[in-house]
Amino acid sequence: MNQQIEIGRLLSAGISGFTAGCRVNQLSVPSFGALVRAPLGDGYQVYGLIHDIHIDDDGLVRQLVTADNVSAEVMKDNRERRIVPVEMSVLAVGYEQDGKIHHLLPPRPPLSLDVIYLCEDKDLARFTDTGRFGYFRHILNGKDLPIGEVLAAHLLQAGKAHGANGDAWREKAVQELITLLRDDYPTLMSVLGALADIS
Repeated sequence: MNQQIEIGRLLSAGISGFTAGCRVNQLSVPSFGALVRAPLGDGYQVYGLIHDIHIDDDGLVRQLVTADNVSAEVMKDNRERRIVPVEMSVLAVGYEQDGKIHHLLPPRPPLSLDVIYLCEDKDLARFTDTGRFGYFRHILNGKDLPIGEVLAAHLLQAGKAHGANGDAWREKAVQELITLLRDDYPTLMSVLGALADIS
């Protein structure tokens, strides 16, 4: 890994996903649908897709919203020195152990305050080239996920990571999704509708 982009630290975790937090000034790096990783040592790391980014309010924000003429300095101070973190919800989609990637749920989750990194293009291409899109089942089984939107954002980013082979990779991914969703017409239409917007 040449350039590791730290995007936050773990707040809570389970086998199927985790929540990471970051400062507001780190928010330009993580994006919806991005593949992230949490290295846990001994050649083991967990991979996940960001499926939600949210900022909870606090008492000061509630007061500022109702105040008249909030100065630029107060706004800047609240955004740069904010104590409440930006939270990212991440769906676990696989793990790596001793150099081998598995599109299975991880054997153990990351721990509180573990660092979460954004996957570089080469890592994203490597993860998505492993096997036959086995990690799609985690996304398709995700309860309360905007499945079509997550897949569209992910396929757009992964296609770019594959460079010159991006269009061919994306075409194979779409064919696999059509096969997986052949018996679930409403979800298939939702996914294809979202994917049509990235073409």
